[in-house]
Amino acid sequence: MSNVKKYKVEHVDTIKEMQEKAVAACPNKLNFRYREKSKIVDITFKEFYELTLSLGAALNNLGTKGKHIACIGENSFKWITVFYTVLKSDAVFVPIDKELPVKDIITILNHSDSEILFYSDRYEKHLDEIKKGCPRVKKYIAFDKDKDEKDVLSYDKLIQKGNKLWKQGNFKEEVHDTNVLKEIIYTSGTTGLAKGVMLTEHNLVSVVTGALEITTLGDVVLSVLPYHHTYESSCDLLIGMHNHTTICINDSLKNILPNLQEFKPNLMMIVPAFAELFYKKIWATAEKTGKADLLRKLIKISNKLRKAHIDLRGLLFKSVRKNFGGNLVQLISGGAPLRAEVGAFFNDIGILMQNGYGITECSPLVSVNTPTLNDPSTVGVPISCCEVKIVNETEEGIGEICAKGDIVMKGYYKDEEKTKAALQDGWFNTGDFGKITDKGQIQIVGRMKNFFVLENGKNVYPEEIENYVLSIPYVQEAIVKAAKNEYGMNGNNLVAEVFLNKDAVSELGDIDIAKKLKEDINEATKELPVYKHISEIEIRDKEFDKTTTNKIKR
Repeated sequence: MSNVKKYKVEHVDTIKEMQEKAVAACPNKLNFRYREKSKIVDITFKEFYELTLSLGAALNNLGTKGKHIACIGENSFKWITVFYTVLKSDAVFVPIDKELPVKDIITILNHSDSEILFYSDRYEKHLDEIKKGCPRVKKYIAFDKDKDEKDVLSYDKLIQKGNKLWKQGNFKEEVHDTNVLKEIIYTSGTTGLAKGVMLTEHNLVSVVTGALEITTLGDVVLSVLPYHHTYESSCDLLIGMHNHTTICINDSLKNILPNLQEFKPNLMMIVPAFAELFYKKIWATAEKTGKADLLRKLIKISNKLRKAHIDLRGLLFKSVRKNFGGNLVQLISGGAPLRAEVGAFFNDIGILMQNGYGITECSPLVSVNTPTLNDPSTVGVPISCCEVKIVNETEEGIGEICAKGDIVMKGYYKDEEKTKAALQDGWFNTGDFGKITDKGQIQIVGRMKNFFVLENGKNVYPEEIENYVLSIPYVQEAIVKAAKNEYGMNGNNLVAEVFLNKDAVSELGDIDIAKKLKEDINEATKELPVYKHISEIEIRDKEFDKTTTNKIKR
């Protein structure tokens, strides 16, 4: 990677050290900004640090040493305080996807051996069911309660108690072994088969320093992706701390554009669905106002000028960039494939679009395009602490991507069999297929055999949903796949292709079978997260082609 510019990064060993250095460097700079009702709340680096000390003291007083602490809820400042506090302690953090059905939340709480649960108000109605299903969980801490109630503690009261403790000298953060289990992340896959990825503090800190060695980050970021996912928690919340970035918390997806105007960020980390949305909105507005031809002409002129080392993008596309607050100069995309055309467009108008690649088992960042080596048809170069190789290559150089280094997980929680299958001699088999270009950039060409990723970045394991569909008596065979968008890539909708048992259908009488099938599939999958619901149905008139072991050929 001699052609990749390296940036100087201060080395840190722990998240505690990383935060303390940030506080020492810029105590009064804004660390977080967020909307609370109708006003904006500003939190400095020093104020956030003291809040984590208060929460840490309170948790220590509750006897949380070595405990597994789970957290579920919408993106919020309180969620972040729990994240940082637990990572700096000797406890283990277990973030849970807020979109999961209650039964899956219970499954994860039990499988992860969690004994404490932080939760937001939306789960209050399910609390009795969770308590009944999770006898190991002894303490519940509510983000939205003003006072303690029975066996549920108030987050606000906990902070108040902890604040007194550490100010009285009854608490001090200690340094712990950075190679022990620190976080269990459950992959967004099958319900019963979801894997708990075991990450260490060393894994997480390695991502921070490794990423900043090959790319730069803006001074102000709008944080929009779910915090329970490592993409946002590691690449935004943790890297942002070491970069001394002001993180502005987006309160809802519908408010992204208003929040861009409010916070005026330099950077956003997004999934391709956001990039597509912005891209289409820009062109739709240009067409509506009769300026589409002018925009195309300006891009051609600008690109010619850039070849002559004259960059006027800031001036030529000022009106376009104004829609993003006026200061946005960088987008980092990950979580799903990005169309090269979209990436090239943003680069053309002066917003650096860096396509990257990550996987939870690698904490999650494996590679990213850099400011000086940026090809939107690739997912960039491996970060400095990660080694990548392609195994079982075809003649075209395509094979499975394997990663090794400080970012690779310890294994899957309580699952030695899957751990041994995924890790060989320190190499993690990603299950993703690609090749490495002559410039050292990774090019993704396909996913593992059945797994696929929707446009919005959601991972889908079709077998899980197929089992729900196959629970319908007259469904004999079924596969689930992604509907294609207008560009021939995976969209956000799922299609169920089914073959029905003719005898069972005939017993139903003279009915509209397509309508009934749609109703029955909706009923069968109602407890799944919304992104796993079936939007379209295709009824086959013959069985699927099968392998010699009677498996459907996909």
